[in-house]
Amino acid sequence: MPETRYAASTATLLTDVLAGLSLGGLVLPEAVAYAGMANLPPAAGVIALLGGLVVYGLVGTSRFAVVSATSSSAAVLAAVTATLAPGDAALRAELATGLVLMTGLFFMIAAALRLGQVSEFVAKPVLRGFSFGLALVIALKQLAQVAGARTEHGDIVHLVVALLAAPWPRAGLAIGASALALLFALQRWRRVPGALVVIVLGMLLASRIDLGARGVGVVGAVGTQVALPAIPMLSRIEWLSLAEVAFATMFVLYAESYGTIRTLAARHDDAVAPTRDLLALGLANLVSGLMRGMPVGAGYSASAANEAAGARSQRSAWICAAAVLVVVATLQPALALIPQPVLAAIVIHAVSRTLSPAALAPYFAWHRDRLVVVAALLGVPLLGVLDGLLAAIAISLLMTLRRLADAKVSELGRLGDGHDFVSLALHANATPIADIVVLRPETPVFFANVEHMVAAMRRAIDARAPVRNVIVSLEESPDLDGTSVEALRDFAQEMQRAGHRLVLARLKPAARGVLQRAAILAETELLELSVDDAVLLVTTRR
Repeated sequence: MPETRYAASTATLLTDVLAGLSLGGLVLPEAVAYAGMANLPPAAGVIALLGGLVVYGLVGTSRFAVVSATSSSAAVLAAVTATLAPGDAALRAELATGLVLMTGLFFMIAAALRLGQVSEFVAKPVLRGFSFGLALVIALKQLAQVAGARTEHGDIVHLVVALLAAPWPRAGLAIGASALALLFALQRWRRVPGALVVIVLGMLLASRIDLGARGVGVVGAVGTQVALPAIPMLSRIEWLSLAEVAFATMFVLYAESYGTIRTLAARHDDAVAPTRDLLALGLANLVSGLMRGMPVGAGYSASAANEAAGARSQRSAWICAAAVLVVVATLQPALALIPQPVLAAIVIHAVSRTLSPAALAPYFAWHRDRLVVVAALLGVPLLGVLDGLLAAIAISLLMTLRRLADAKVSELGRLGDGHDFVSLALHANATPIADIVVLRPETPVFFANVEHMVAAMRRAIDARAPVRNVIVSLEESPDLDGTSVEALRDFAQEMQRAGHRLVLARLKPAARGVLQRAAILAETELLELSVDDAVLLVTTRR
């Protein structure tokens, strides 16, 4: 038995080693490419990769998640720094560090408050529409690099104008197109690190041909110097500006990361711990920021590649980090020869999955959230990455408020001869109870909709006049805020003056407790019982 366990442990370790080495061929080129996208030195992407792999591997829960810089975070970083510090490279670097640190801090706060479901505040239609628009902008920006275009703007108009005016060097276009075609061809074999293959071929080409003479740039020195941990010296206004964007960045990173972690865990029946993963992502971003790296999250493509490579535990991430560190430390001259069009092809290939309309098609087929998807999709190309990101989150929150503010109130009737009470408007065979009107708000009652709810209940009572007994089922409201309590207390007083007997049924403990503390009229009965029991209580006391 001990020999069997030893053999299983050895086999698992070997599988993790192979997976980690294979993964390194994917994530290192992407890290360098994303750093270029963010207008930062390649070392920033490498530091983010190493910090994310090591820290999440120590603290996180997913055995497959690969935490590193992502295309979305790189695009946001570039947009923020370009907006706040145009033309000032030193300040842009300080702002980038500040944004990463603030993002990590918000992750830590969310973990302390146990907000493991924080990403669900961004509705999936909004997130998918935003991701599609962002992927489109990222792809066009990378195409602009291949074409030799230069633009600091992220909106679609400036990008298209820059592409039309670009010199389009033939050599760069040929290299980029060939690399992209090879990446799509190699994706059929999931264990083959396509990004590494095109990187090696690109370096071989650059070693034999003077690409600079043909208008094609190369990466240059990646750099292994690690700065001492430091907090950037920024003004109060700059910190406040970064905080606004960092909060939104945290939302998007966690939505992407948690979606990746949850999807891979479901395939293998693994447990998930959202709060712990929030903590792990927060620590990873803090470490990356202190070392002058980029924002990090669990990207789906790299994590899925880790799973496909056969990873069994988080050791594959540590082995990948060790392999990346060795390559960067020993192959500096070779890495400096990576052609820029090859990196652009790697980024375009990475975001191409997001550009599939299949993820958006269901919302149009269901006739649900179509306008929201379109608005989120167009937000990034038309407003730019930064404003598009904030607009997408604002749309998500407005969707929630609009749904909750719906003041629909249903009148209920008994279904047949049973104990069930259902909406009279939806069930033709339901009948009202004589001298009793039974009402049910269809959404949780809170400060933004309570007055409309009360008005709707008044109209329903007037429509049944004369009626003496009123039963209101508050089953949709687990708790009540102060505004709602005041409105219900006033409603109870109004019912008393009109000669109605009011019963509040299906009360949850928290809602019943606050109504009792509010000293609502003694004549108003507060019940945790069902509507059927409330009707029985009223009819037996007539």
